[in-house]
Amino acid sequence: MYQVIGRRLLQSIPMLFFISIVCFALIKFAPGDPVQSFVTPNMKPEDVERMRHSLGLDQSNYVQYFLWLKHLLTGDLGYSLINNRPVLDQIISRLPATVGLMGASLAIAVILAVPLGMLAAVNRNRFVDKLLNIISYIGISIPTFWLSILLIYIFALQFHLLPSMGMRTIGQDTVFDIIKHGVLPCIVLSFSFLSVYIRYVRSNTIGQLKEDYVQTQYAFGSSKLQILFRHVMKNVLLPIITLLGLSFGDLITGAIITETVFSWPGLGSLGVTAAFGFDYPIIMGITMFSSLMLIVGNLLADILYSVVDPRIKV
Repeated sequence: MYQVIGRRLLQSIPMLFFISIVCFALIKFAPGDPVQSFVTPNMKPEDVERMRHSLGLDQSNYVQYFLWLKHLLTGDLGYSLINNRPVLDQIISRLPATVGLMGASLAIAVILAVPLGMLAAVNRNRFVDKLLNIISYIGISIPTFWLSILLIYIFALQFHLLPSMGMRTIGQDTVFDIIKHGVLPCIVLSFSFLSVYIRYVRSNTIGQLKEDYVQTQYAFGSSKLQILFRHVMKNVLLPIITLLGLSFGDLITGAIITETVFSWPGLGSLGVTAAFGFDYPIIMGITMFSSLMLIVGNLLADILYSVVDPRIKV
């Protein structure tokens, strides 16, 4: 197991290197100049060039990339071009908000998807199954930003039940206040994943119910609930673990949109602000950190897969 983990981590190094090259190239090809954010009408051209030199943007692109890579290897992600703060410090300060939102959303999706998917499978082609199918199709099809705006309009503007933005209320620093602010973002972020997971659990449960071991358990006198939760659920969890690993990319993308709409102080909103301000170091730092999270997430999914199914270790 440790050899597999070490091999996977070594394989991720060239992958991260390739991602950094692509991201840096896209940033440089994109229109816009971060120096323009500091230019005032009274500035002379030599002042603008002096500012460009102080930011290190007067060098060639490949020199800028290798200087950034050199600092990255020492654990230095550079400084923001906008606020001149260390990029790593800003990422670390925003990381708990993003991890909390993503973790809560995944937990909600998995906890609800397993019983709902199995319920749909047991009641195949009945009213419950058709209702859950409709909800799943809606969740798969509906855009994240549209659902966010809809929930804000209903629960925040119309009924005043939940806050519409931010992570904390001014003057309050309680866990309940954070949970209240996180309800709507978690619902939005988990809804699409819940819909996909329900479909997978349903289809896998239908396939498992046709297996011989299910009929054997019926012959031994086991009830339907005992068969579902003692035997079928173990096999149903395997594709869900695979989906968890594959969902990290969509989860990070969805978090960017959700955090922006709800003004959630995480990495997503920081990245959007950096993109509008042409803050190259922040964009590179968030991209590399998100890529690392995606690789680690897939590795954890593979490890969990072998834990749930010991045959994979062999």
